[in-house]
Amino acid sequence: MNNLNYGVIGNCTTAALVSENGTMEWLCFPFFDSSSVFASLLDKNKGGGFAIFSDDTLSITQNYMRNTNILSTVVKTSSGEYEIVDFMPRYLHDLKSYHCPPDVIRYIRLRSGSPTIRVKYNPQLNYAEGETRTTVKKKYIKSTNRTDGYESVYLYSNCDLEKIASGEPVTLKNNVFFLLSYNQKLSVLNDDYINLEYQKTKAYWMGWVARSRFSVSAYSDQIVRSLLVLKLLAFQQTGALLAAVTTSLPESIKDVRNWDYRYCWIRDASMGISVLARLGHENVSRRYMEFILDVIPFKDEKIQIMYGINGEKKLEEHILEHLDGYEGSKPVRIGNAAYKQKQNDIYGVLLDIIHYSIHTFPSTIDVKEKLWTVVRSLSKTVSYSWRHKDRGIWEYRSVKQHFTFSKLLCWLAMDRSASIAESFDEPHYAAKWRNIRNEIKQDILKYGWNDKIGSFTQYYGSDYLDASNLLMEKYGFISADDPRYILTVQKTDEHLSRNGLTYRYRNDDDFGTPDSTFTLCSFWMISALFKIGQKDEAYRRFENLISYMNHLGLLSEDIDVKTGRLLGNFPQAYSHLGLIDTAVLLYSDQGDQQEQENIYVKRMELAE
Repeated sequence: MNNLNYGVIGNCTTAALVSENGTMEWLCFPFFDSSSVFASLLDKNKGGGFAIFSDDTLSITQNYMRNTNILSTVVKTSSGEYEIVDFMPRYLHDLKSYHCPPDVIRYIRLRSGSPTIRVKYNPQLNYAEGETRTTVKKKYIKSTNRTDGYESVYLYSNCDLEKIASGEPVTLKNNVFFLLSYNQKLSVLNDDYINLEYQKTKAYWMGWVARSRFSVSAYSDQIVRSLLVLKLLAFQQTGALLAAVTTSLPESIKDVRNWDYRYCWIRDASMGISVLARLGHENVSRRYMEFILDVIPFKDEKIQIMYGINGEKKLEEHILEHLDGYEGSKPVRIGNAAYKQKQNDIYGVLLDIIHYSIHTFPSTIDVKEKLWTVVRSLSKTVSYSWRHKDRGIWEYRSVKQHFTFSKLLCWLAMDRSASIAESFDEPHYAAKWRNIRNEIKQDILKYGWNDKIGSFTQYYGSDYLDASNLLMEKYGFISADDPRYILTVQKTDEHLSRNGLTYRYRNDDDFGTPDSTFTLCSFWMISALFKIGQKDEAYRRFENLISYMNHLGLLSEDIDVKTGRLLGNFPQAYSHLGLIDTAVLLYSDQGDQQEQENIYVKRMELAE
């Protein structure tokens, strides 16, 4: 079975995917959302890649260096052993700025013997459209493409450049480096330079992880890996948090549900930033709030559900007809037309993170006044838009409904706004918004509940279940011991869960019936089961769910319920924040010692 057995490396400027055999199959330069240099992930023949391999390979082992985003691929051959160390430089350059250039370093460290390697370096710029010309210069190999504007990249190495270009075998006698850059380098490049970049980057990631605060011992490795993924997806220049580093990885093979996720969804990012902040990484949260203040119109309700990572508002969708797609899954899309959609739920998550920030981080009076203006503007919008239909959290493209979850998040928006107003000593606003909050709640209880089904449903008047309603308790709308919530969890599980995995919904959408389960929804279900008292089942399902992680502990958006393979864009911020939230809920070290011993025993039983 094929799977997304890739490692991701990155430096908060851009990222690359490296296969389990050491081939770089996805890279965009100079930023996450730029055109690709390598895209064999989306077309094995045309996309381009960067392979380092041996003809006499015996085994390959791949791991991350502990507590870093540095990838190690160890290759044993009949003539020796070497290690490919893949990373993108990132460290504090001075007290104010970070060194995180659009550079990829592939550092081959000789471990034993005299192994022979081959290099297949095949950049195909501009999403492999048109001709990419690669020529060997005195100090570097330069590749250019003029199809859709001029693009170029530079490859430096202490290895014979002609042999690299021709793919001739090279016998390793010392360490070898490859530095691929969007920019022509001015520094003197040698083994000392590369090793220093490596050591500083390693120290940076280990130091960042050391600042994490969580009291979970059972799954600390998985939590740390998920935190590192979320940090990697936080764009250095603006603080925007990407949904994923890829585009057009399909939700199901040979399907058309292929979207570009290299953007910042307000909902996804706010949830992710909240997790990072709670676990000790407040600076990431502050920078995201700066991004929000830059992109949100203060006194205009036309807030978008998503933005480009530099705050771009137009994300026009285009199809790359010349690419065959991942395992033939077409179309390959760049851009995302969902930016035009109206989704009322985004106000709730945004005001939730603003509420959290105001009550957690000290702010100047200027920042507080800006935030108060945003709060009043958003609350004004919610006060009338909550009654209207929208596209919902799952971004239906041709249908508008009174989605229950959208109403729930409008309730959340007014609840958080009222709390903010009280903290700013504005009782008039607090009372007004609290009244609207109460009105929304009564509306949901009246129209969102279906007596015949015995559950809250996807939209008013429907018989369909939706996993997003599992969040009612999390946001404080209803208690975990409320019979309506318990029934909603049970009915949702009955209708949407298969083999311990949970779908978003099962009714038809614009493209038919969804085939794959949504990883985040599976975590939501585990948390909901735990909260209604089904703890043993929650532990069992958590163990089952993390077993689908790839060999490096990474998760995509979806999991195929029949085969268990990872599908959808990768690695997915939503999925990793779900893992963190659920692990902290289930396995927190807080509580009495006997309870923790019981948890440990249960884990051992489940593992057996």
